Amino acid sequence: MNLFEDAARADDEPLAARMRPRTLDEYVGQEHILGKGRLLRRAIQADQLSSVIFYGPPGTGKTTLARVIANTTKSHFSTLNAVLSGVKELRTEIDEAKRRKEMYGIRTILFIDEVHRWNKSQQDALLPWVENGTFILIGATTENPYFEVNAALVSRSRIFQLKKLTDDDLRKVAEQAIHDPERGYGRFHVTFEDGALEHLISVSSGDARSLLNALELAVETTPDSYPPPPGSEIYISKETAEESIQKKAVLYDKEGDYHFDVISAFIKSLRGSDPDAALYWLAKMVHAGEDPRFIFRRMEILAAEDVGMADPFAVAVVEADASAFDRIGLPEGRFHLAHSAIYLSTAPKSNSALGFFDALSDVENEKDSDVPNHLKDPSRDSKGFGHGEGYMYPHSYRDHWVAQQYLPTGLQGKIYYKPSDMGYESSIRENVMLRREAQLEAVTEDLYKENLTFSPGDKARSRWAERALSGRSENLLGLMRKLYSGLEILRSDNVLVLNASHGLLLWPLMKMNPEGLSVAVVRNNEQKEIIEHFSSELDKLLRPLVIVSGVSDAFNALEEGLLFSVISGRNVLSRLSSDSQILEKMKSRLDKDGKIALLESIPSLSSRLSDYAEGEAKDKLSQAEKIIYSCDNPLTDWGKLELEETVSKVFPDATFEYIKNTENRYLSPDAVSGFYRQSYMESGLDEGEFLKIFSNRSVKWSNTVAIIRSGYSDKKKDKRSSADWKSVLDKTGM
Repeated sequence: MNLFEDAARADDEPLAARMRPRTLDEYVGQEHILGKGRLLRRAIQADQLSSVIFYGPPGTGKTTLARVIANTTKSHFSTLNAVLSGVKELRTEIDEAKRRKEMYGIRTILFIDEVHRWNKSQQDALLPWVENGTFILIGATTENPYFEVNAALVSRSRIFQLKKLTDDDLRKVAEQAIHDPERGYGRFHVTFEDGALEHLISVSSGDARSLLNALELAVETTPDSYPPPPGSEIYISKETAEESIQKKAVLYDKEGDYHFDVISAFIKSLRGSDPDAALYWLAKMVHAGEDPRFIFRRMEILAAEDVGMADPFAVAVVEADASAFDRIGLPEGRFHLAHSAIYLSTAPKSNSALGFFDALSDVENEKDSDVPNHLKDPSRDSKGFGHGEGYMYPHSYRDHWVAQQYLPTGLQGKIYYKPSDMGYESSIRENVMLRREAQLEAVTEDLYKENLTFSPGDKARSRWAERALSGRSENLLGLMRKLYSGLEILRSDNVLVLNASHGLLLWPLMKMNPEGLSVAVVRNNEQKEIIEHFSSELDKLLRPLVIVSGVSDAFNALEEGLLFSVISGRNVLSRLSSDSQILEKMKSRLDKDGKIALLESIPSLSSRLSDYAEGEAKDKLSQAEKIIYSCDNPLTDWGKLELEETVSKVFPDATFEYIKNTENRYLSPDAVSGFYRQSYMESGLDEGEFLKIFSNRSVKWSNTVAIIRSGYSDKKKDKRSSADWKSVLDKTGM
């Protein structure tokens, strides 16, 4: 007998079966696909249905919707249940469908309930006949068809997802059953105690079949004998309602789609720091019999992936709870599950460990991954190949840290780890960021004598050793601390950093003006990319504006009328005589109480190569240096006196502090070659002699840097004070 053929209702037929809707007007719920004007409703009413798959949890009306289609269509309607049928039954239906189409021109709609129960070969057997139109397929499944139904079959069908019925939908279903005199209880007068029907609806949790089964039990067990005479009063108390539905079995298939949905909801609740939702989904899994070890495994992953360095102890907590659970077991072990869930959901979050996968991508794609020579193992071939030469032992340096190259040359400046400002990680963030910035500055650009020694195209490996051996990163941090000591700045102040390079002078200002505008002027796109890479984790509105330009031209690129509370920079007056007009431009862009903070290296007060030569070579170099440091060279024809006179004309209150640093500078062949080609070709020494004298030497090199400040005041306002700066900069250990 066809499942959907009209038949007399048997006395023992369940209420849920009796109350199946027969038309679209009787169908309750699923307005998103069956509401007026919706595609599926139009297709059913026009009898123009194409192959479809209905997907949704039990009790949402998939089979009922198929029955409505059967009652509406002029096509022949056949049905198979995938649990009870196989390819043999399918072939019979195919033969019958072909016969009806060939002899009578009648289409066939084939409904397959639980279609996901068929294996791949059984589902494949459907494809040709769906493709050639022998029948129109209606499949019903409680599992996600994109996972459980063949992709080819899915691609030939429209997918309609049915959702759990709302409480209003379930109330309509209940009222239909209570008032229908033929199929339901309309011949009686059924009433409910306040809250009784609401309890049935709530516990049914969107499942109409569950509601009707509970309603049937409540109504038919209340009278002394059933059925009572027509018109009898049947009163359903709250107690009766509770007994009728008791506790609904949790929908949970450990091998099915819902299993993955629930664990996904649990993990996302932990990640989203919602302990209430986390405990709910945890309870759902535990109640359904999920393996606690599986839950612990997922929490251990989250502890490293999502909590990470914001709370490094999260992994230890979950591991300890998992170990305790193995010893204790259920039911007491549920405390340890809950303990880990609460700990993780309330812990600060950081996913900075994902930087590993950026590194992994570079490992997979990079061409040059050679280990830098100074990092190689020297135990076997240090004499032959020089492996390990130049390595600096961090414990021999202040704070047990020294800047040197650790990444392969092709990845210099690459950033994988971005510490968040959450939890424990916030306490190390300043240290990590400032040291990284200092190292990046120290190994990519010469702060003190860049105009004489810096070659923009020089990316040789030896530049790392040249600058790292000098201890320059420590000097840079010390200079920055002196420069900004006593600086007062409002959260809303605008700041401008000239020659910002890779951001060493920019980031401390940005930490103090989160509500203001930060502008960085850099020389090239490489520097711009590094600053933007550093700031990419910030909200777009909080990121600095980076301008690639010369210092003088940068002022023309600024918005007209834009003023700054602080203008900082370094080496903006390298050619003092011609760069003095930059000071006027700076003044025009300062607000009423604006301040300047500049670092200026003085090449004329720095070491010279002739200091490290002897004999005839020393004489030749000294002669060349008379030209290099002559009054005709704008880079070197000025000193302290000229600097102070020039700056004081524009900023009368400017103060000057001079710092002389002596450092161990490693002279690599590339750096020495740069010296020669830029300045010493007229020395009388050929390049080979020049390289022989200076290459691969470590010398004591002195530099003089001027710290220039204007507008600093001791007045205490609602501003960040020098104590705040000290708090920030002390984290670097300087």
